[in-house]
Amino acid sequence: MAAKRRKLGNPLALVVLTTLWQKPMHPYEIAQTMRRQGKDTSTRINYGSLYTVMQNLEKHGFVEVADVERQGNRPERTVYGITEAGREEMVHWLSDLMAVPAKEYPIFETALSLMGALPPDEVERLLAERLSSLEVEVAGGRAVLEKLHETLPRLFVVEVEYHLHMLEAQTEWVRGFVREIRDGSLPGVEGWRRFHETGEFPSEFTEVEQQ
Repeated sequence: MAAKRRKLGNPLALVVLTTLWQKPMHPYEIAQTMRRQGKDTSTRINYGSLYTVMQNLEKHGFVEVADVERQGNRPERTVYGITEAGREEMVHWLSDLMAVPAKEYPIFETALSLMGALPPDEVERLLAERLSSLEVEVAGGRAVLEKLHETLPRLFVVEVEYHLHMLEAQTEWVRGFVREIRDGSLPGVEGWRRFHETGEFPSEFTEVEQQ
């Protein structure tokens, strides 16, 4: 099942909708709520574009002006609320993201697909460096998650838990791959090494390309 093509594709718009689902707010309060609830750790949030997102949501009928606050000499602040169409969009959009696997393009996968341009010993060194950073991040993530579990129900920290599991999986994979390069058990590693030593493309790689 393919995900539906949406009028708005910026994930920040979905975060705004779920924030307004809690109660009507003005943009500054929306930003503060997203920060307080840690949404900036799971979604790339550009607070400078928040007003543009609000305009687009209003244009498509997903939010509407609920009130205009006036406090003394302070500038007016427009309070927005989610519309019925916005609620439907939020539910359908979130349901799609939860149910339909989407092909993502992490930059690390791009680097792995191109690593043959570097000598294997250099790749081993670089991945070992990455492994050290990952191990530190995993240790820190575990400590943070344990602390969060002391004060929050698991429901509100599942994205942190998921991120930690992904880090742990990457750490384990990188550790194993480094070991395979180091001990020579990675299929094709000798041909890869010869290529960087002689400049001649290994015949076994040519055969693979021709298949």
